[in-house]
Amino acid sequence: MKYEKEINRRRTFAIISHPDAGKTTLTEKLLLFGGAIQTAGAVKSNKIKKHATSDFMEIERQRGISVATSVMTFEYKNCLINLLDTPGHKDFAEDTYRTLTAVDSVILVIDSVNGVEDQTRRLMEVCRMRDTPVIVFINKMDRDGKNRFDLLEEIEKELKISLHPMTLPINSGKDFKGVYNLHNKSLLLFTANTKADEEDTFVISNLNDKILDNKIGERDATQLREDVELVDGVYGELNVEDYLAGKIAPVFFGSAVNNFGVKEMLDTFINVAPTPLCRETSIREVCPGEEKFSGFVFKIHANLDPKHRDRIAFMRICSGKFERNKYYHHVRLDKDIRFSNPYSFLARSKDVIEDAFPGDVIGLFDTGNFKIGDTLTEGENFFFTGIPTFSPEIFKELVNKDPMKTKQLEKGIQQLTDEGVAQLFTQFGGNKKIIGCVGELQFEVIQYRLLQEYGAACEFRALPFYKACWLTSNDEKKLEDFLRFKQTNSAEDKDGNPVYLAQSEWFLNTEITNNPDIEFHFSNEVHK
Repeated sequence: MKYEKEINRRRTFAIISHPDAGKTTLTEKLLLFGGAIQTAGAVKSNKIKKHATSDFMEIERQRGISVATSVMTFEYKNCLINLLDTPGHKDFAEDTYRTLTAVDSVILVIDSVNGVEDQTRRLMEVCRMRDTPVIVFINKMDRDGKNRFDLLEEIEKELKISLHPMTLPINSGKDFKGVYNLHNKSLLLFTANTKADEEDTFVISNLNDKILDNKIGERDATQLREDVELVDGVYGELNVEDYLAGKIAPVFFGSAVNNFGVKEMLDTFINVAPTPLCRETSIREVCPGEEKFSGFVFKIHANLDPKHRDRIAFMRICSGKFERNKYYHHVRLDKDIRFSNPYSFLARSKDVIEDAFPGDVIGLFDTGNFKIGDTLTEGENFFFTGIPTFSPEIFKELVNKDPMKTKQLEKGIQQLTDEGVAQLFTQFGGNKKIIGCVGELQFEVIQYRLLQEYGAACEFRALPFYKACWLTSNDEKKLEDFLRFKQTNSAEDKDGNPVYLAQSEWFLNTEITNNPDIEFHFSNEVHK
């Protein structure tokens, strides 16, 4: 394998969680360990003091939430880590789903106070669809939360995944004293606001040693001995193969805001997490060790730098070596293009790179060539599969409030929907532009960004649609007739694919029954 050394030192993963579980804070702490940033931004409720490195859009800073996936690359113990921080808010779930297609493993953050929440369940379903390896970080142990064993049981039951505790907490809330590392038999004592290199660690190979009683008190030492015996009896050693197959999730306890328990997780992560994996394409499986380059675009971000109207396409490299200024084949457009300024990222700051290897996520300056799901190769014609577009849940008509700015509005909505923030449908036989989103917050973000970035003022009018279905048929005539008869409910997506907008489940079922020659699809693989 030509690039074996480079491939084996790469780990590409996403951090996922329900909003407010502490995901962005954990991201920062990992960057601190990697030396990528020097000071942490305190993200507290929605009042942001120093901004988290990964939240670079103005609206994110105002609200204290991540609404776009950020990509960060850093080195740690001779591993090159590509970390993708995802939006936790359910209204941006689609961005997160697509990001999960570009990673090899996941760290799931769970709030010890609230336990498993709705968004956590949804994200785990996507991980299970792909058998993605998961590590669980139970955060906020310094707050009064649920009992540790109740929490483990809840996670196993709700997320349908077997857990394997790697550390055990000693109390929680104001009595939180630290964690015991079951793997290397060490005790880590808790002090608030620990610096990355100042950890209070003791190796305690024999739990009956009196040093344990001196460090944490007799009562807690007795409890810890019982807990460890119980856990060892039930779980035994971690089976790394089961973790890699997505069957078992190692669990760590800690407090991200205090930088506590994070290093233990990171050290285990770089040892067990998968190196870049093989991926399915439309014709065959492509593996990282192949000599020829291939990669796919999973995200597009317009105006990363508001001073320049730039669009960056985020590409996951799947095989071979990517080189600056070399021509690659754009499969959908059937043309060769080259990139003089490919980037690696630390959130907003970009560094031009000369080359990149499987597992890396790079930014390509885009003049409008890319859509989500596009594949680049060294000549072979295939598409990477499994990057879906889902039916939106809320539909609104886009109304221009300033006719003088029609051009800016058209360009803005085109670019923002290329990013996958929302879907754009144009009604058949008319010019009505319909925006479909998963949640209300996306409409706010679109309205805000259209005004701030393109100077275009708009408003949205609610439409009575329940679902968008993509239509296919072997009988072109029947499909044309259907679209003509159902003109008010027919539209095309931005790739020109016909879409039926159903007012209700009853209408949808009726049309499916009445039109057996037409297939109704609830998701659309973006390259088709």
